[in-house]
Amino acid sequence: MLKLTGAAALTLGMGGVALAGDMPAPFDKAGEVKIALVRYLSTGDFFQSYLSGVETQAEALGVDLRVFDSRQDAALQADMVDQAIALGVDGIIIQHGLTESMKDAAQRAVEAGIKVVAFDVNVENTAIPQVEQSDYMLGKLALEQAVVDNGDNFTAGYVYVPGIAPLDRRDVAWEDIKAANPGIKQAAMFGTLDNPIANSVANQARSVLQANPNINVIFAPYDEFAKGVKIAVDEAGLTSDIKIYSADVSTADISAMREPGSAWAATVATNPAVVGEVSVRTLALMLAGETPDAQVIVPPTLITQDFLNAEDIKNMGDLGSKMPQFAHADVSMADWMPLPKR
Repeated sequence: MLKLTGAAALTLGMGGVALAGDMPAPFDKAGEVKIALVRYLSTGDFFQSYLSGVETQAEALGVDLRVFDSRQDAALQADMVDQAIALGVDGIIIQHGLTESMKDAAQRAVEAGIKVVAFDVNVENTAIPQVEQSDYMLGKLALEQAVVDNGDNFTAGYVYVPGIAPLDRRDVAWEDIKAANPGIKQAAMFGTLDNPIANSVANQARSVLQANPNINVIFAPYDEFAKGVKIAVDEAGLTSDIKIYSADVSTADISAMREPGSAWAATVATNPAVVGEVSVRTLALMLAGETPDAQVIVPPTLITQDFLNAEDIKNMGDLGSKMPQFAHADVSMADWMPLPKR
């Protein structure tokens, strides 16, 4: 339920951490600032990397970070926001979730005088900045690559779970691409967030592929979805007949994309660790009395299988060295704010 990252309170003066006297209030007193990360989704490489970014940026700022995992229980996530309020935290990051369950909980935090940032969940509150990966562009860039690779006349399977803000924004890109390319036919839509997500999606994809042998492209705009589709495609022996396009990336994804004959042709992503850092920095700006933009956008980048192979990229570290935007995003920055040790 409740986890304190690292030591119970992360203090200043560590490697890569600024001294308290160098920062404005309330960060000028070591260990005084308490923030909470309240998570809806936590399974998968993306979310582990995001958490790592939150932890390292929190450590650099010298704040006491508390992490709540609701494991896709919407009611529990709302209750965890209330728990964070009761603990007297100064700020809360709400990571994913459902609008209907988080809207009122987020408002309760604001009314309690707590600064709140939302990542990939629309809490419909003008006092709460939205940190986003430009999910529409994530979907659009992946789909544009699908058209480059396959032309504007193909039969697609689509993995989608409505009600999740980033997936809903990526869905807009899918609808726009279909409208602009009438030759693209959607043969099937499926998807689930049941844990383990990849295996659950694989079970669905097996049935979809059997029922729709004409599918030659699958748009799976979340890497756990893409992993599940790839399992089913591999098992069906269709790796040379189907191409998979996704969003998000991890070291495991890179490995899967680079397998000989892999059907996973491209993904579009930001570094989830960088997004985690940006989430914390946005909250820190608010705590220091500054006003971030209503939408804090971390720009995404297209990553193709061909690029990974040509550059012999094996992991996220390699990707960051070949694509500098993966190592750092110059977003929600201030002169006084320390960055994580690289």
